[in-house]
Amino acid sequence: MILSDRINTFGQDLLRRHGERVHKIALDAGFTCPNRDGTKGRGGCSFCNNVSFSPDADAHLDLAAQISKARRAIAKRTRARKFIAYFQAYTNTYDKVEALEALYREALNEPDMVGIAVGTRPDCVSSDVLDLLERFRDQGLEVWLELGLQSSFDETLERVNRGHTFAEYRETAKATRRRGIPLCTHLIIGLPGETEEHCHATLDKVLDIGVDGLKLHPLHIVKHTLLAHQWRLGEYLPLMRDEYICMAANLIERTPENIIYHRVTATASRDVLLAPVWCAEKWNVLNGIEFELRQRGTRQGCRAGTPYAKEKLRHAA
Repeated sequence: MILSDRINTFGQDLLRRHGERVHKIALDAGFTCPNRDGTKGRGGCSFCNNVSFSPDADAHLDLAAQISKARRAIAKRTRARKFIAYFQAYTNTYDKVEALEALYREALNEPDMVGIAVGTRPDCVSSDVLDLLERFRDQGLEVWLELGLQSSFDETLERVNRGHTFAEYRETAKATRRRGIPLCTHLIIGLPGETEEHCHATLDKVLDIGVDGLKLHPLHIVKHTLLAHQWRLGEYLPLMRDEYICMAANLIERTPENIIYHRVTATASRDVLLAPVWCAEKWNVLNGIEFELRQRGTRQGCRAGTPYAKEKLRHAA
């Protein structure tokens, strides 16, 4: 009952390449977002309360203090001695490249840091940012650019107020891949107006462009968001746990085995989560995905390159 027996997971990939466990440390460097500060919009995405995406990061502490706090927490849970600085909260390339380099280097200068992961939007990655990440990679550091796409459908992106298009993702993803910078793309299952067919079409487009890693997230409803208001009005109905598990398993089966899954679910803390309640139970969902794949007798990549067929995938033995 080990997820990595069925999926090419980020943790196992790091273990193979580094010879020991490597743990990500989520950081909040105080960034904002062009979709919040008025450059492109106000209020951000309809589902976004960033506390739900980076609950362990604390913007009230400087980076050194955040890293020190995280190290203590990690020491209680695992024996990891190597770390990746994960700039997670909001848009972590949304500043002048000189300021970005200073922040990134500050984190990388901490003991036992072997690399950096930078979460951002497709419309906020300049050639100067890619130059910077390329220099880090050439120094032998672990480097990942994480792009929040969520959906390849512009109607959906507009519906949830993303403030960027799929064309912008395509351009940034191709530029990143040309540099040889590892790319991880975030996809959300259960977006308003989307069906499972939308999710498979998005996966196909992302794979066609080229990607090195993926993150799957169930859409959850958290406090102080437009989505929460829509949910209260009955305008949005979240996925059931079993629906998500089945859809995630179907996507995983159609993902080539060389692509690394950094995450196959996401959680929110109970103090901000409104629905669905199962999104507070990470291991319950992970075990459910592993069980689903085991029951089917399948694993990542077993249906790679095949067209999406709803009934065939749902009832695969």
